[in-house]
Amino acid sequence: MRYPVPALEANSWHSHQIDIEKSQFIAWLAHTPSPDALHSLVAAAKAAHPNASHHCSAFVAGPPGEQTAIGFSDDGEPGGTAGRPMFQVLNGSGIGEIGCVVIRYFGGIKLGTGGLARAYAQAVSQALDGIHTREIIECDTLTLRLSFAQEADVRAWCTENALPVLSADYDGDGVRLALGWPRDRSLDLSPLENRLKSTVVIDTSQTASP
Repeated sequence: MRYPVPALEANSWHSHQIDIEKSQFIAWLAHTPSPDALHSLVAAAKAAHPNASHHCSAFVAGPPGEQTAIGFSDDGEPGGTAGRPMFQVLNGSGIGEIGCVVIRYFGGIKLGTGGLARAYAQAVSQALDGIHTREIIECDTLTLRLSFAQEADVRAWCTENALPVLSADYDGDGVRLALGWPRDRSLDLSPLENRLKSTVVIDTSQTASP
């Protein structure tokens, strides 16, 4: 499976602010491949804005449509007015492994439950408009048993076919080269075998899903 994720390094985020009825809503978007990454984002938001009224959050720690590694928090706002609307925007974005904190500074004018839900959703939606993404490709590990003479050709073929080389182990018989094989691509090594003019041996003792 291939899907976009935020093109952000660990411990960094994309920020966007909107002002509604004198309240400030500051949205931080980050790459959150795990719930722990979201917890770190929330902690950073609280450290940077200790006097804010609320630090509401939502995340998807998996591919778009993930149903298990998800979550959201209203952080003291009326139930269902912050975290859930934020999550719904994230979930509908088509972006995976994404988390958000919206930091609110209360401006003295109550927005009502409907107004709050719209404000939090709008903050996240506008932040998403400015985020850059990169593609994640889910892979299984495929280990090939090669001679020393074959390694350079196989590495070149992997580069040409955008297959990452994960590791190489050497012994007296040759090389065990571990590749990342995309799960959405059928396993077909015949082009490589044509290039090498020999059969490619798969080391099943070293080949597994991550």
